[in-house]
Amino acid sequence: MFQARITSPKKFEIEEAEVPEVNLGQCLIKLERWSVCGSDVRHAFGPVFPEEEYPMRPGSHCHECAGTIVESKSDKFKVGQRVIMLPTGPEIGSGGLVEYYAADEGRMALLPDEGDLGEWLMCQPSGTVLYACQQMGTILGKDVVIMGQGSIGLSFTAICARAGAHKVIAVDPLDYRLEWSKNFGATHTINPDKENLDEALSEITSGRLADISVEASGFPDALNASLRSTTFRGKVILFGIQETGQHSVIDTHAYINKAPIIMPVAGGRTPDPTGHIEKMIALKQRGWWDPGLMKTHERPFSEVQDAYEDYEGYKDNIIKVVLQND
Repeated sequence: MFQARITSPKKFEIEEAEVPEVNLGQCLIKLERWSVCGSDVRHAFGPVFPEEEYPMRPGSHCHECAGTIVESKSDKFKVGQRVIMLPTGPEIGSGGLVEYYAADEGRMALLPDEGDLGEWLMCQPSGTVLYACQQMGTILGKDVVIMGQGSIGLSFTAICARAGAHKVIAVDPLDYRLEWSKNFGATHTINPDKENLDEALSEITSGRLADISVEASGFPDALNASLRSTTFRGKVILFGIQETGQHSVIDTHAYINKAPIIMPVAGGRTPDPTGHIEKMIALKQRGWWDPGLMKTHERPFSEVQDAYEDYEGYKDNIIKVVLQND
């Protein structure tokens, strides 16, 4: 089988490897679609690590994967079924850039037989956002501000809008992403590179600021902006993960004055890492919202290097790029 991995700073190589054996409670999946996540870039592809950390583990770094079961030793899944699969291992969720994967049945979500597999794969990142939104309590009638409008931020925008938020305020320095947010249900948009974020948010909310503030970008400035943007005792949802090895300086003035309720969320690390993905699949299937709309680019697996470079550089108005192996 083929597999890719990062062998030196910002460099992928594709190599041959043995097909893994399947143990009881596992399925062998022939992977056919992979998608790049911003965390893959910030945690592995983007930074330059010490020489001894290369090459990284086989299949690194990717955790958004889908394919077809070709062998099953599970009572839950059958050969021929299509699934989203969550990789596991020493670095949970990082080793999915392989042709075949022996997946645990508890880390697989069943997909319908029909429809574009790459579009169904978008239920993985959107499912983690669904989990985060469930932790917010009621969204109905609330004002929500979302820092970052990549695929995660856009998923927050779409879900909060459909859950009955009063105002959905999308923040991003890239105008093309803000246009996407409008299509997904944002009532207001702010480009912090073009206007003062604090002043714009105050004007939109008549000085009250947001009931719920979401940090969905993974950048330090957005973290502190989230703290400043909430009402007194409002909720701050921490979704974005900072770059590996990076520590953020917290604006303690805003933190103490606002006394926010801070809620870190990571659906993939819960005892049920696929339940929220299954719910997102069901919502897409019944037409509530289609996260597959976020798939804007496709490339063959052989162009994995270009896919990660394009995603890191926001090339060609990219939202999500899907690697494919037919």
